[in-house]
Amino acid sequence: MHLKGLVLGLVLLLQASAQTPMPGLPEAEPPADPPGLLQRLAQKTREVNAKVQDLGGPVMDFIGAYYEDHIQPVTESYVEWASNLRSSMLDKIQITIGNYLPL
Repeated sequence: MHLKGLVLGLVLLLQASAQTPMPGLPEAEPPADPPGLLQRLAQKTREVNAKVQDLGGPVMDFIGAYYEDHIQPVTESYVEWASNLRSSMLDKIQITIGNYLPL
């Protein structure tokens, strides 16, 4: 039982001493980025962009078909109503302004 406590104490002591810097030793500089890191990142970005664009075509086709089948028939009547309302209001305004002009 005492051996387990001793081992646990040593492990905790080693962890604590590993986290604190030793006085007198210069701090190690972080390793520099390996050459070519930006090139690899740019290549991965191009690959992901190509995959997204390849998937974009079928998705846009599906969205277009869904719009034509489900959304356009519903909104078409509202668009016609708004267009008719606009033209009738424009006609009423022009007639009213024409009646008020003294010329």
